[in-house]
Amino acid sequence: MPSNTSAPPGKKTAKKKGRRARLILVLLVLALVAGIGFGGYWGVSTVRASFPQTTGEIRLDNLSADVEVKRDANGVPQIYADNETDLFRAQGYVQAQDRFYEMDVRRHVTAGRLSEMFGESQVDTDAFLRTLGWRRVAQEEYDKVLSPETKKYLKAYAEGVNAYLKDRAPKDVSVEYAALALTNDYAIEPWTPVDSVAWLKAMAWDLRGNMQDEIDRSLMTSRLSAKQIKQLYPEYPYALHQPILDKGAVDGSTGKFDPKADATEGDGTTTGDTPGTGPGGSSGSSGSSGGVSSQLGALSEVLDTVPALLGPNGNGIGSNSWVVAGKYTTSGKPLLANDPHLAPQLPSLWYQMGLHCRSVSETCRYDVAGYTFSGMPGVIIGHNDKIAWGLTNLGADVTDLYLEKIGPDGYLVDGKVKPFTSREETIKVAGGTDRKITVRSTGHGPLVSDRSSELEKVGQKAPVGNAAPDRGTGYGVSLQWTALQPGHSMDAIFALDRAKDFTTFRAAAKNFEVPSQNLIYADAEGNIGYQSPGKIPQRATGDGTLPAPGWDSKYRWKGYIPFEKLPYEYNPERGYIVTANQAVIDQKTYPDLLTKDWGYGSRSQRINDLIESKIKDGGKISPDDMRTMQTDNRSEIATLLNPLLLKIDIADPQVREAQKLLEGWDYTQEPDSAAAAYFNAVWRNVLKLAFGNKLPKELRAEGDCISVRPADATGPVDEQNRLVRECGQRDPDSAQPDGGDRWYEVVRPLLKQEKNEWWTTPGNRLDPATETRDQLLARAMKDARWELTAKLGKDVSTWSWGRLHQLTLKNQTLGTAGPGVVQKLLNRGPWNLGGGEAAVDATGWNAAGGYEVIWVPSMRMVVNVGDWDKSRWVNLTGASGHAFHSNYTDQTDTWAKGELYDWAYGKAAVDAAAKDTLTLKP
Repeated sequence: MPSNTSAPPGKKTAKKKGRRARLILVLLVLALVAGIGFGGYWGVSTVRASFPQTTGEIRLDNLSADVEVKRDANGVPQIYADNETDLFRAQGYVQAQDRFYEMDVRRHVTAGRLSEMFGESQVDTDAFLRTLGWRRVAQEEYDKVLSPETKKYLKAYAEGVNAYLKDRAPKDVSVEYAALALTNDYAIEPWTPVDSVAWLKAMAWDLRGNMQDEIDRSLMTSRLSAKQIKQLYPEYPYALHQPILDKGAVDGSTGKFDPKADATEGDGTTTGDTPGTGPGGSSGSSGSSGGVSSQLGALSEVLDTVPALLGPNGNGIGSNSWVVAGKYTTSGKPLLANDPHLAPQLPSLWYQMGLHCRSVSETCRYDVAGYTFSGMPGVIIGHNDKIAWGLTNLGADVTDLYLEKIGPDGYLVDGKVKPFTSREETIKVAGGTDRKITVRSTGHGPLVSDRSSELEKVGQKAPVGNAAPDRGTGYGVSLQWTALQPGHSMDAIFALDRAKDFTTFRAAAKNFEVPSQNLIYADAEGNIGYQSPGKIPQRATGDGTLPAPGWDSKYRWKGYIPFEKLPYEYNPERGYIVTANQAVIDQKTYPDLLTKDWGYGSRSQRINDLIESKIKDGGKISPDDMRTMQTDNRSEIATLLNPLLLKIDIADPQVREAQKLLEGWDYTQEPDSAAAAYFNAVWRNVLKLAFGNKLPKELRAEGDCISVRPADATGPVDEQNRLVRECGQRDPDSAQPDGGDRWYEVVRPLLKQEKNEWWTTPGNRLDPATETRDQLLARAMKDARWELTAKLGKDVSTWSWGRLHQLTLKNQTLGTAGPGVVQKLLNRGPWNLGGGEAAVDATGWNAAGGYEVIWVPSMRMVVNVGDWDKSRWVNLTGASGHAFHSNYTDQTDTWAKGELYDWAYGKAAVDAAAKDTLTLKP
């Protein structure tokens, strides 16, 4: 899984072309910011020119009355207006003040127009984004689907953004534009309503479900048996990790959830797709054929270029949310917590604000506060004066890849050739020549395999005779995805913001089609609830776990699960609801297939256990207890593996010294913990030894490796030099597991099998071959000792998890490449963090690539329902997107400590917290 640690990426073929331009750009930024060659004063004035005015008065076109913007010490704005259009018009103006450069980059992402800003290095990324067609779908959504009211709000928001841009030179909007002006003639375009709609498509891409799992399972057939693949994708552990809804099913005739029902398995749980039998379970289409394997492997690389813009996608990405009923809280009213897990970004993905009608009425209905995205009107997560809500990723399988039997005239379906739907796109390139591409689509969706020259060649030569006896040019790969169809999610956001009870909340949720989310609910009357919304496909055949044969219409989508049949819950007897990307409901009690690729429930079960331990024997949960739960960093895999590690007899005194760190360890992963550092290194090496050399090369993730001898090593020369040779010893045809909680469930049963085949590894002149569990664990402990000696030093008493597990916040464009001095100017960090993979405090890392933090709780909130001003919150960075503004990363230290700020909501509390007041006047 890639981390977002590089500038918006082009394909490998474009990297060299773009490197010189990026270097020149970065050097010019350095000159600009530091004032080199221009004079120090000019550099400082340029930086400060874009800082927003937050006091006094500003005239704003199209306003009908005065609007007040009150900002607290963290720069968080609360907006007060007399009518709805003024409210959203002011929201657009204020967000543009703080974050317009971020907004502008985002709309170029969603439109596939990054090359217009950053040159040739982005052409291939743009081509792929154009092929997906996010912007085209958003335009159709705006033109044909969204309600007139929603369109009115979007237009008002755009007017506010453009009022801010009016008569401002680009360098006065953000310092990054001053840098761009030195390398191209980029000009800022006016904001449009569709720019706001399109960002939901980007978020849906981040949360799209199991597409990568589909590819990986297919690629595994080249090297693993069906039995082995099944072991690597175990069933969800319902006996260990309870789903969101612990019993019952939806009654398909009434749409009502019956918590005591014992529904039988329906035909939605088709299990015809068997790993190893080929795409879609069709025994005639071997996924292990050279052409298909290469095709999908190359596609995997193409797909990775887009998540690198927005954040890593995969098993670890998700969120925590839970709500506890008043009977179990110190306040006597519900408490609701939420912390979405996404890639660390600078500025943060989230923007905090409040939107308040001065007098709430039928003509001005909003009194809402929470988190939204810059570039989008409304509030995504938060509360109004009646209800609170939170979101986590449902993980529904809403994407399917189809292998298409293609030829020069079209693609094959049921023995007949159908013509492609085609369109031509022009990609404009800053400082370069325009590029034209042709986008082809089948009845399933865009032909994503067209976006790679390697894929094109492979498709032409694919040995597909077994799959399609008449044989033709070859295979293509198309993508069917719910987000590529116009929908109502933007309508849902405004409806959520003004919902007053569970009925209106569910009515709003019905339109929250993409991305499919778990929605939790609480209201001031004391009710709690859950709703699983989303447009979730029903498949005529197959279960979506492998690419399907597009030439067979039996594998089509036959429709979507009706909203009335989607799981929900209201005031459950247990008194709390936890969602953390675990299974929604046991599929044996539910008639439709949501997915077979849930998160595996480590975080959710830990939260359930923490709640149960607090309410046991009449205990009550306080808001501070909720905050403490959010920062719980206990490692579940350590509870399984650590006892076995301690039983191994270690002869090497230096490895034994490291082993002693694990004695008495309580499995918490604090930043200063030496035990957590060593254990996670052991876990990483266990995965590498047991699985790395057995997985096909197409799954390989880039890993870090040590290429220098530890300066303070004193052991035998062969041991000192082990890590020098590690890179060269890696099997180029192998991959490394990422270490997510799927791997916990892979390893759990193996730990009880002393001589399972996965424990066998080849030997070398330094280490004998391993044949048993304990032999492999001993070798992993030895390798981990020398790995950390190289990284942290010989003295184990100086080791700490935080020194390995660091977060660096990087400006998403100019702060991700170039000389270190530029990164110091634009970026912030590092922070030494606790937490870890699949912990509640989900500071994720990828065992294939090292220990760096690649996803985080992107914000945290604890809502004190009904007593709103006692709620608390924090953002990952700050309100401002301006690199040298005081609110750029002013919340990060508080976030890193797991602490929260007071969240003022009521007028009196907002006035008391206000440091600046700006009046926008007609």
